[in-house]
Amino acid sequence: MERFVITGGQPLSGTVRPAGNKNAALPMLAATLLGSTPSTLRNVPDIGDVRTMVRLIEALGGTVERGADHTVTVDPTGVAPRALDPDESARIRASLLLAGPLLGRFGRATIPPPGGDTIGRRRNDTHWHAFDALGAEMTLVDFVHDLRAPSGRLTGADILLDEASVMATENAVMAAVLAKGTTTIRNAASEPHVQDLCRMLVAMGASIDGIGSNLLTIEGRDALDGTEAEVSPDFMEVGSFIGLGAITEGDLRIGPVRHDDLRMIISKFDVLGVRVDQDGDDIVVPSAQDLHVREDHGGKIPRIHEAPWPGFPADLMSIALVVATQASGTVLLHQWMFESRLYFTDRLIEMGARIIVADPHRAVVTGPSKLGGARLQSPDIRAGMALLMASLCAEGRSTIGNVHQIDRGYERIDEKLRSLGAHIERAPV
Repeated sequence: MERFVITGGQPLSGTVRPAGNKNAALPMLAATLLGSTPSTLRNVPDIGDVRTMVRLIEALGGTVERGADHTVTVDPTGVAPRALDPDESARIRASLLLAGPLLGRFGRATIPPPGGDTIGRRRNDTHWHAFDALGAEMTLVDFVHDLRAPSGRLTGADILLDEASVMATENAVMAAVLAKGTTTIRNAASEPHVQDLCRMLVAMGASIDGIGSNLLTIEGRDALDGTEAEVSPDFMEVGSFIGLGAITEGDLRIGPVRHDDLRMIISKFDVLGVRVDQDGDDIVVPSAQDLHVREDHGGKIPRIHEAPWPGFPADLMSIALVVATQASGTVLLHQWMFESRLYFTDRLIEMGARIIVADPHRAVVTGPSKLGGARLQSPDIRAGMALLMASLCAEGRSTIGNVHQIDRGYERIDEKLRSLGAHIERAPV
């Protein structure tokens, strides 16, 4: 076990390159199993969740080679529909993403309970309903789901997802591309990482119409080939560094980025007074920040809330909350998807933040607050990054334990921060 030791109060300046999008890399790695030949992915982040996914693929019989410059090649020719390892599956929620490719290619999948962040109940029902619509039969024994297509192949269907779940959309698409006939997915998620997956599948020979919308139409194919694809920059990491630059009063350049992925993120940070500039493929967070909450018309307290794409991403609510502690004024943050995600605010209150947790989903933040160092634990990826941000702008020394949670989603974050002038060290517990 390791911890971060941080001395806050240092302005962060310089250039940082965002890693590949974790939420794109994981389904794209799973999708390599659908090909009849190897696939190569570029810009794959070297993080804990990716390493776990690689081990799961290898246990299924895939051959994985990691090359230079974040390149990963997967040869799926030896893959068989074995039961997933329960211990490895419990490390990441994305282990569930192997169900769609295994069902689509082999008509069978045995899926133990997935893991992931402890942020409240995370429904899997939407996945099972989609597989059921495609003709899969499911039995549940000791929490392990055994999925079978009775004829050995799924059948296209008209599917209405009961929620616009990102991973359920990805699983349904991966299952449908090799199904017999036409599949329509309504209320589909359309986040950038869903689009990245769909474009990769098209490059493998799949037929998918409506990419980027909430209505996807898929014509099933008999087989897919391998391909080469690039993982897009992680807009969650970009958003984290935008918030970090704003509260540490440095001059930060982040890039390359995809500007279209950042429009709502920048819009909501603007509510907190954060100013950013575009410079080619980069985002610049200048040092002269005047963090004031922009009130709604009539002097009303504004609300920042998460929403499905193109709304503000749920994974950045923790980041926005920390930025709000440093902005003059009052703002309501509404995190409605998960009932346990705001619990980390107790640690921010301990550090000196003025936060009222109205209920498990809403917090009222009044700033600016002078934060002080504290002993902390990372409860999950995004809250861990939020606590790291708070520690970097706090006065004094902080320690953050359980940092493997942060490492699951942020590649060598301590090294990146040191290159920007942060006083942070990784130390044994």
